Amino acid sequence: TTEQVFRILSVTKPQSRAVHRIHATRQMFGGRRLKSATTKIMRSMTTRFFSRKKVVPLTPTEEETHDCVIGFDIVKYAVLEHAGLVSVKIARKGSLEQQARVHYKTEDGSAKAPGDYEAVEGWAEFAPGETEAQVKIAIVDDIAYEEDEDFFLQLSSPQLYTKDGELDDLKSVVLGEKSKAQIIIIDDDDPGMVTFEEESLTLHQGASDYEAKIKVIRRNGSCGDIAVKYEVEGATAILGRDFEATGGVLFFSNEQIEAYIPVTIKSVPRYDLKDVFRIILSDPQNGARLDPNRDGGEKRNIATIAIAANVEGRERVDKVMKMLQAKWGKSQIGHANWATQFKEALYVNGGCDDDEEQGNPPSTADYVMHIMTVPWKVLFALVPPVDYCGGWACFWCALLMIGIVTAVISDVASLLGCVLCIPDEVTAISFVALGTSLPDTFASRTAALQDATADASVGNVTGSNSVNVFLGLGLPWAIASIYWA
Repeated sequence: TTEQVFRILSVTKPQSRAVHRIHATRQMFGGRRLKSATTKIMRSMTTRFFSRKKVVPLTPTEEETHDCVIGFDIVKYAVLEHAGLVSVKIARKGSLEQQARVHYKTEDGSAKAPGDYEAVEGWAEFAPGETEAQVKIAIVDDIAYEEDEDFFLQLSSPQLYTKDGELDDLKSVVLGEKSKAQIIIIDDDDPGMVTFEEESLTLHQGASDYEAKIKVIRRNGSCGDIAVKYEVEGATAILGRDFEATGGVLFFSNEQIEAYIPVTIKSVPRYDLKDVFRIILSDPQNGARLDPNRDGGEKRNIATIAIAANVEGRERVDKVMKMLQAKWGKSQIGHANWATQFKEALYVNGGCDDDEEQGNPPSTADYVMHIMTVPWKVLFALVPPVDYCGGWACFWCALLMIGIVTAVISDVASLLGCVLCIPDEVTAISFVALGTSLPDTFASRTAALQDATADASVGNVTGSNSVNVFLGLGLPWAIASIYWA
């Protein structure tokens, strides 16, 4: 009756607090009501069993029509190839007082014996009271990559025995609906995924040609021998000029995870340019696959390789360039300075300057002195500035000019003394010493006027003048006195 069905179903698991909370909320705001599982089942069962429009026929089971039924509880098994063994269970239902047995035999599917499994055939025995029997089948583990394969275990000829060990023909024994089991062998010999270790790589040019090795790796499996094709194509790098390489097939033996593609990098002069070429992997074999996340996707993997200049060579070139630029800059400055020397020698007070622009033109005395000294200015302008040869050219040329001036002054002083009937000693002490001391005197005066202190002025007087007088004249006189004494 309906009441009996309700009592049977009332023992179901109670609803959670969340269900009651949702139910109350929907009831408050006019939402759809939740129906309890008991109500749903009761209505379904009531409709099923008490509907006047539908009659549910009751079909007798195999156990009710036969004394013994033998078959499989599970008709599909899956086993990893490396497991080595699969155990298939045969079940008996019905009468258990007698001994029973059933014949079993393996049948090939996509898996073939003995390459994929070991075929078995025999009888599964059930002692009185036993409900299960096991059939064990050996699985052959190899290193070759294969798709998932299957084979079957077929039952036949079920038999019951009396207590005397004779076949019992009086009781019926049949195979159940599940009399054939499928065993699927899942291949775990993953050959792996092949790809480049680096999909962007920079190789530096060497002093001579050298062979670079582009690394290809195998991951996520390393079972079996596999192969992958590769080809080389140039981009800005030209085959034969910048590099040498040919396409081919790259092989990986069992459990090998690294292989290399040889590429010869040519020693081509380059400074800051990068030439690019590509290596492409395709057509993996024996179950291998390419990395779908790399450049080119799952059908092709592409490595972009750039050839850059040699680092040490580039540094050497940079150093030479810096030195040349520095020397060229000094040379340009030296040329400008040397030209400026002649310009300043030819113009009064060295030419136009800020003082002249401010309204202070050269005086008459400046013009007179310029006219008198212009030959000497032009002569001394021949001395190169310090920008050449680290200043040594200026040093030696200046010494040469000083020697020339000294020789001229010596001859002129001797001629003056001869005309005025003055001995050379007197001429040297008076006129020559006066000529060398006057510039220092004026230099001391200028220093005293321009500096805030008299340090430079006093130092010039006591230093330069003393050297000129005491060292330049006193030392020769002292040597001569000692010699003649």
